[in-house]
Amino acid sequence: MFLNKIPFYPFFMSSTGFTPDRLFLTSGIGRHKEKLASFELALRDAGIQMFNLVHVSSIFPPGCTIIEREEGLERLNPGEIVYCVMSREATNEPGRRVAASIGLAIPQDDRLYGYLSEHHALGQGEKAAGDYAEDLAAEMLASTLGIIFDIDSSYDEKRELFRIDGRIVNTRNITAFAQVDDEGRWTTVLAAAVFVH
Repeated sequence: MFLNKIPFYPFFMSSTGFTPDRLFLTSGIGRHKEKLASFELALRDAGIQMFNLVHVSSIFPPGCTIIEREEGLERLNPGEIVYCVMSREATNEPGRRVAASIGLAIPQDDRLYGYLSEHHALGQGEKAAGDYAEDLAAEMLASTLGIIFDIDSSYDEKRELFRIDGRIVNTRNITAFAQVDDEGRWTTVLAAAVFVH
């Protein structure tokens, strides 16, 4: 029968799906007279140009380990479909500042999930963009954990509250920042959290 000739791939039947157990952070900057080429150069700078990138939303899986970029890249093959949370921004306005950031908040209990946030901005500095992304991830995790905080308080005040509460163990960010040159070449910045097994 025809049905007997269809190969069986058990991973199609999985009810749990693909849950990565490792993640690495990377960022890149690209400049070129063409917008698309500047994006390609930013991907190269980040070391992820050889993958078919699939953008996913913002959950840091329970028990996931953050590894160095070099180790993560060694686990991947050219052409592989790779899942990532990515933030990117581009402009060609001379002198314009551009930033892209990924924020990360990890719960103390590694059986729980954390949050990744994407933030990109024009005119914002590197530290401000990174702090904003980190703050956003921490807020999302805190609200999930039921931690009460003033959304309008400064990030330093919230960070101290989260530290005292003890349910958020770590927050961090990775940010790409650049300023467009006087020639007005397209400048693309990107930051990414890349999932691997």
